[in-house]
Amino acid sequence: MSATATPAARRPVTSAARGRRKWTWLRGTAITLVTLVFALPLVWMFAAAFKTNVQVTDPSVGLWFTPTLDNFRSIVEAGQIVRSMGNSLLVGVVSTVLSAVIAVPAAWAVGRFGMHRTGSLILVARIVPAISLLVPWYYLFAQMGLVGSYTVLVLSHMFVSVPLIMWIMISFFAGLPVELEEAARTDGLSAFGAFWRISLPLAAPGTATASLLAFVFSWNNFMFALVFADDRTQTVPVTLFNFISYASTDWGGLMAAATLITVPVVIAAVVGQKYLVAGLTSGATKG
Repeated sequence: MSATATPAARRPVTSAARGRRKWTWLRGTAITLVTLVFALPLVWMFAAAFKTNVQVTDPSVGLWFTPTLDNFRSIVEAGQIVRSMGNSLLVGVVSTVLSAVIAVPAAWAVGRFGMHRTGSLILVARIVPAISLLVPWYYLFAQMGLVGSYTVLVLSHMFVSVPLIMWIMISFFAGLPVELEEAARTDGLSAFGAFWRISLPLAAPGTATASLLAFVFSWNNFMFALVFADDRTQTVPVTLFNFISYASTDWGGLMAAATLITVPVVIAAVVGQKYLVAGLTSGATKG
């Protein structure tokens, strides 16, 4: 006697399953559209960096062309873009490190001891537009002989970076269990010792996130460098601006320079992606 297998009856597709499929399709379509909107300008910039000026302004060329390295060769040989990238890296790293040294302990004090008025003042410092301070800053720094130096760029960037890092880190320290610090103090550590050995390592993802955002701000800042820097301390946003003149624009050189200055930020984001994602997610929850 042989048994014959009958195919199992298909389960009817419920309305809930159809709704989930529709939602998945809509979500995928929305993600694709948003990705294209943000990625296409970068793709066009990268492609234009390998075109001649005639090809950049010719819509019929598109993405099918013979690439050339002349744009990169010319801006590197000129030397200004390389020097500007070094200036931006110096100012960005120094201002970010000094801001983190000041802001992280301050954020721990505000978050741990409930200094709500201090937190409000920090928020005010974030709201005040920096452009409104350029005139008094310029007068003050000119009297001190600092205009055109790296010091004035570092200080001006710290005005934004310190409140930025501090505001991000307050939520991290407020979300850490206070029992950990209390146990450390019971074992003989001081309040700052408990912060240094317990809270600060636990807040490493938040510190990395805030520092990366502060560095990106410093790297991309145009206004402060335009007013306070000179030819020796000029940063990359001002150098990019110099490719645009009244008579003409060197589009090939501009796109090549823009591609070069985008690379360090992308590398920093890729290297710090683990901490960046962990910091953005853990900062939104209470531990």
